[in-house]
Amino acid sequence: MPQADGQTATDWRQTLLALFERRVIAMLFLGFSAGLPLLLIFSSLSLWLREAGIERSAVTFFSWAALGYSFKFVWAPLVDRLPLPLLTQALGRRRGWLLLAQLGVAGAIMLMALTDPAGGESALARMALAATLLGLTAATQDIVIDALRIESAPPRLQALMSSTYIAGYRVGMVVSGAGALYLAAWFGSTAEAYSYSAWRDTYLVMAATLGVGLITTLLMREPETGQRLARPYPGRDYLHLVMVFVVVAASFVGAFFLGAPLFAAPAGDALLRFALEVTHLAAAIAVAATLGWALVRLGLLERRLARETWIEPVADFFSRYGLRTALLLLALIGLYRISDIVLGVIANVFYQDIGFTKPQIAAAVKTFGVLVSILGGLLGGILATRFGVMRILLLGALLSALTNLVFVLLAHAGNEPLLLYLAVSADNLAAGLASAAFVAFLSSLTSISFTAVQYAIFSSLMTLLPKVLGGYSGSLVDGLGYPGFFVFTTLIGIPVVALVWRAGRLLRDAP
Repeated sequence: MPQADGQTATDWRQTLLALFERRVIAMLFLGFSAGLPLLLIFSSLSLWLREAGIERSAVTFFSWAALGYSFKFVWAPLVDRLPLPLLTQALGRRRGWLLLAQLGVAGAIMLMALTDPAGGESALARMALAATLLGLTAATQDIVIDALRIESAPPRLQALMSSTYIAGYRVGMVVSGAGALYLAAWFGSTAEAYSYSAWRDTYLVMAATLGVGLITTLLMREPETGQRLARPYPGRDYLHLVMVFVVVAASFVGAFFLGAPLFAAPAGDALLRFALEVTHLAAAIAVAATLGWALVRLGLLERRLARETWIEPVADFFSRYGLRTALLLLALIGLYRISDIVLGVIANVFYQDIGFTKPQIAAAVKTFGVLVSILGGLLGGILATRFGVMRILLLGALLSALTNLVFVLLAHAGNEPLLLYLAVSADNLAAGLASAAFVAFLSSLTSISFTAVQYAIFSSLMTLLPKVLGGYSGSLVDGLGYPGFFVFTTLIGIPVVALVWRAGRLLRDAP
């Protein structure tokens, strides 16, 4: 397939040598820094809270602290446009924001470490606040690293930088997941004998590991575009920008949560529930957008700054690709990961249902599977650099769909460890390869003038529909059975192959 995204194929020697470029290696360390916070909000924190005697219903509410990852596109425009006092001048636009975000991540983890959730309602409230702060600062770190990756290197290196970033991200998740649990146990906390000091020391160690990202940020170079693209405005305009953003964000959150009862659907009607959830989200966005428009019309924010911050990034994408191609690209972005994400939501439940124990699942999925996904990511980056991103994007879409058929064999065979490892290997290798090519593809779609906000929109869109549909995986299994469900996840991945092929043709023929 012709190279539609500006990346050209290279020979094997050039590709392998590029793996050792300073910018490619830097993404490994920044990926580790980005992957570390996620499980400190989810699985590790959940276990800490349960050992501290917190009710299961309260524990699950803490997962909302990670909503910042899903809605990071909302404040990504501020990262693109807002200079930081002292930091921007000293480090540059991207590194200044990255240092601030990393310090925020480390501070939030330390605040969690210094809070004993067993200390009553006030302590639990402080823990919730710290976890929410961690979600917001970690999502901000992701925004900046994505922009930094795209701006730091030419297109020929983007696939490799994506693969090393993903590899580092996976390692960070292992450290904050399995590593944190191991440390807590080693320091002396168990389900039978809770020890706050053990979990405190564990989270302090996790905060210290952020030093990897901090050192990388201080040692790496600011992209050349960092200073040049920042148009100066008076300080009061930036202050007004932040104030309007806070009001609009608060209106979105209020409309979303307060309006939830209006969009409630009867249990069991999965299609209606899905349609109502989409309408619910759209209504909250409409409320926030209308309020933002009204505030600008009232003169509370300079119109040119508002247009550059929120309107031009979207308008730029449609103007560069045209309406037809832009809509097809957005459809591809929203559907590319649908096959593996929908399956992944219920995979662990499936393993348990066919008789595998928790230690067997942990060994196969959390250890072996992570290693295979890292290998798949590196392989995807190397192949995309060697043969071009669009070819490997197509291969990744095909493999992500077809490898789900291995789970059909496992569903019929039942408790067969060899087939379990075969399914995990196929799934994670395909997912790693596809992810590396997909991240490089998304990077190629962004404009250097709006890197942070456009990539944040793309990365939020790529998981929105698959995660929403994944929420109904249990209902689908109840209706189709496991073999039928896995065939279904294969079939919904086939149209993605056609979308990739069509997108490649349109991008190749575009002027």
